[in-house]
Amino acid sequence: MQLKESQAAVLEAASADEATSVDAVAEATDLPPETVTGAVFELEEEGLVAVEERVDETISLTDEGVTYADERLPEVRLYEAAVDAGATDEPVQMGRVIGASGLEGAAVDIALSNYARKGYGSIDSGEITADSDADPDADAEAGALETLVDVGETPADAVDVDGEVVDGLERRGLLERAESTVREVTLTELAVTELMAGIETAETVGQVTPELLTSGEWEDVEFAEYNVEADAERFEGGRVHILRQTAERVKETLVGMGFQEMEGPHVDADFWINDCLFMPQDHPARTHWDRFALEAPTHIDELPADLVTAVERAHREGVGDDGEGYHSPWDEDFARALALRGHTTSLSTRYLSGEQIGEIEPPARFFSVEKVYRNDTLDPTHLLEFFQIEGWVMAEDLSVRDLMGTFEEFYAQFGITDIEFKPHYNPYTEPSFELFGTHPTTGELVEIGNSGIFREEMLEPLGVECDVMAWGLALERLLMLMYGFEDIRDIHGTLCDLKLLRETEVTY
Repeated sequence: MQLKESQAAVLEAASADEATSVDAVAEATDLPPETVTGAVFELEEEGLVAVEERVDETISLTDEGVTYADERLPEVRLYEAAVDAGATDEPVQMGRVIGASGLEGAAVDIALSNYARKGYGSIDSGEITADSDADPDADAEAGALETLVDVGETPADAVDVDGEVVDGLERRGLLERAESTVREVTLTELAVTELMAGIETAETVGQVTPELLTSGEWEDVEFAEYNVEADAERFEGGRVHILRQTAERVKETLVGMGFQEMEGPHVDADFWINDCLFMPQDHPARTHWDRFALEAPTHIDELPADLVTAVERAHREGVGDDGEGYHSPWDEDFARALALRGHTTSLSTRYLSGEQIGEIEPPARFFSVEKVYRNDTLDPTHLLEFFQIEGWVMAEDLSVRDLMGTFEEFYAQFGITDIEFKPHYNPYTEPSFELFGTHPTTGELVEIGNSGIFREEMLEPLGVECDVMAWGLALERLLMLMYGFEDIRDIHGTLCDLKLLRETEVTY
């Protein structure tokens, strides 16, 4: 029997009595593993070897996990410091205990989030207690870390660690799993027979070269056969993120509806972000709890003086004969404070005031699809940063019917025809309403945007003398309705599911 050199080498290295891994065959033959794999599949087609595959899972600690194995888990350190501070007898100020524990930065949040969950004590109103019956030595996660740090990367089923504990460590980013496909070969009876009869090797050529063609040798050589069904190394090429693809599609849709795109700074003064929107300076959303302020620089240098005066007057006194204003403090220094924009309506105020591109004459339509930043609590529908679809139309005699019709036309371009509206309150629009769509998987109503007609108290200081209807829609929520995503953290962020994004078919 005549075989290629690589095939013959595999047969001679394999055994009929026990399975031999591809890696072991590669080491015995001094051939690359990929060459051995190709030869194995070719021999399998000829009935000379039997191939078995299995997926081996290994686990190992991350750098953070190794650190905690050495220094103890943050919640354990917090408990020990609380016990030393006397928290088993009476509540102790949490700041004092944290300082004594030596925890800093993210480790503090980790300790606080796991402290009560593990039964170490309670945290309430800035005070901490410690349960005298708690036993850090019995902490399953701490014990698993001590076990795994000594063995390094190891098969998942080779260590005596509970599966739920392993899952918990993985969720905390302290442990990582790895999977590998192991192929093992065993000689068939046919292979044994052929080996006993003797194997001849034939030199084969893997590719056509200019030298083979010009010399004419290609007529006499034997070319290697290719198994197009054999497994090959998978390469994931770069591609445009599904969120970016949808953003571009939104832009194309709005341009097709007659809109022009706005641009502007991600960091802006509170004046443009909130004051021009007739948002009172003592509004809860303007506190440091809900915004990301800048440490340096802290304030903008220039603001249009006439516009500042007009906006301050609207806040203090109102606009028109029936205007009341807020009768609340208004401070220009506060208005100059810099922050990451919480909505792209800051672009709208810049454009409507004429400061960005000059005075705009009605009718006019503008939009933006840009990132905004909010100090929200992370959950399946909220992120610290997300993309907002901002838009407004300036024209005479606009109504809510015009606004609703615009939404129906826009969302219909994405196959969404069941939009629902709910009355709402905004300081800068009247009337106002929120938009909801039905999630295709859960059937629940998902809030997808906010909208309304800009109030006179906002438009008059900006110098706008006609109606303006406006909205802010969430791009990520649009994806949820289009593709059935249930958690926007799967789409982007530190928990982004790359496999999900690669396998999601983009629709147009």
